[in-house]
Amino acid sequence: MTMTWMGVMPAMTTAFNENGEIDHAFVAQHTRWLIERGCTAIITPGSLGEGNTLSFAERVALWHTCVQALDGRAPVVAAIAALSTREAVDMAKAAQDAGCSGLMVLPPYVYKGDWRENKAHVSAIFQATSLSCMLYNNPIAYGVDYLPQQIAELAGEHANFAAVKESSTDVRRIMAIRELIGDRLALCIGVDDLIVEGIAVGAVGWVAGLVNALPEESVALFYYASSGERDKADALYTWFLPLLRMDTVPKFVQLIKLTQHEVGMGNPRVRPPRLELAGKELETARNIIRTALAKRPQHILTPSGLSASG
Repeated sequence: MTMTWMGVMPAMTTAFNENGEIDHAFVAQHTRWLIERGCTAIITPGSLGEGNTLSFAERVALWHTCVQALDGRAPVVAAIAALSTREAVDMAKAAQDAGCSGLMVLPPYVYKGDWRENKAHVSAIFQATSLSCMLYNNPIAYGVDYLPQQIAELAGEHANFAAVKESSTDVRRIMAIRELIGDRLALCIGVDDLIVEGIAVGAVGWVAGLVNALPEESVALFYYASSGERDKADALYTWFLPLLRMDTVPKFVQLIKLTQHEVGMGNPRVRPPRLELAGKELETARNIIRTALAKRPQHILTPSGLSASG
């Protein structure tokens, strides 16, 4: 299946059962639910999917579940992150074998490296398969910053390097990349509370977090912002922002899973060292979520032109 790297692409959470194992039945249900509500692809397991707590075998099983659940209806993108380049390359090949249509390539965990080392790492992953690749730039989380000129260098050397997930929180990066290479790459926003601003300067995709709980609202927001319906976008964005900001804090996994639980699509279970929210922290989060949901828009125009009840 061809990757276009456009639209709303959930960085999907990974559901766990009471024993702490992946709940594959729910993963399949969640995957279909997101695509049926207008999302264009599934990305798993990134940082929101708690990928660094999953074994190699668990990742492969997760990809198989998502690919089988969608049965060709939409692409599945494998998040590739590992301690070593060798493991990352093996992971990329396993993702292709599992039927994934693209790769989201992260810098190596733990060792940060310089540009020469990081270029060699991501280049090896790009070259490992024929799959379309997205480079994930998140210097805040990973301590590695892929600068616009470095991204342009990679784009000139790898034909299957097709997109960037830009999560530096600096919206100027979108224009800086476009200034160097035009529309050579699909530029996507990876920070939920920057999506309207990102689209305004040329982003064509959103690797989204809160979409796991609120796909209709996420798709509608992307559609309004992309189609220039500023009043509708601003109204929906204003309502959504208290929730979207949960994607930008250290406990974003717990907060997004809690939001899923509050809307009846998931549970708050996480894998240690993460722990579920408790005490005052839980009370505060629930208050923000429930206050927003009490004012949830009732009718949202989707890209299909249908009115979806909130």
